[in-house]
Amino acid sequence: MIHPTAIVDPGARLADDVEVGPFSVIGPDVEIGAGSVIGPHVVVKGPTILGERTRIFQFASVGEDCQDKKYRGEPTRLVMGDDNVIREGVTLHRGTVQDRGETTIGSRNLFMAYVHVGHDCVIGNDCILANQVTLAGHVRLGDHAILGGLSAVHQFCHFGTHAMAGGGSIITKDTPAFVMINGNPAQVHGLNAVGLKRRGFSAEAIRALSDSYKLVYRQGLTVEQALSEIRARFSLAETEHFAASIEVSTRGIIR
Repeated sequence: MIHPTAIVDPGARLADDVEVGPFSVIGPDVEIGAGSVIGPHVVVKGPTILGERTRIFQFASVGEDCQDKKYRGEPTRLVMGDDNVIREGVTLHRGTVQDRGETTIGSRNLFMAYVHVGHDCVIGNDCILANQVTLAGHVRLGDHAILGGLSAVHQFCHFGTHAMAGGGSIITKDTPAFVMINGNPAQVHGLNAVGLKRRGFSAEAIRALSDSYKLVYRQGLTVEQALSEIRARFSLAETEHFAASIEVSTRGIIR
């Protein structure tokens, strides 16, 4: 299962059925789960944990030292869940001791060609990052986030659950859950209603989220007034999640 030209450090821990392609390098302190396929010319550096059924394509660099100038070789980590797909040329960096010491990625995510995930990022489950998306350090993505190709996210930004960014978006503020954004700088362009329908959200929840969106973006209210009104009018888990994603913002939300 390991090509004779591949180099696997004795300190790496690979499940028995892991495949490693030609000229790939697996360093020490790397753990790779069952059913994973590491393609040719891939570098995986530890400390890194890759879950089961990970698929990595050629020329990807996973678990490399971060590009933060403060980094001094500390043993930080990259931890990924199961069923992630990492396409050609993707770079996923480990954390820094100045933050969490770990870059954390959930399960069932798709990283298309040449995506970059910086140090200390936290990515949920079922996200799609299209070609050449760039996440600076300390970025957080909620579950089911979708970022169009060539989008870039400023450090420390939060991008909410079920939110969607159009291609080429430059994101310098926090993105609330369930909304669509686009542009440079990115602006909000409505509720991600089509995506919510496809993922099985009820008509009641989508209507309530649409009304909540209007309270934040269409009524001329302050953020505090809009959140208070949302909580007074609705008692759904979805509207509370929308409100909470705004309330926790430290950089301010995209307007």
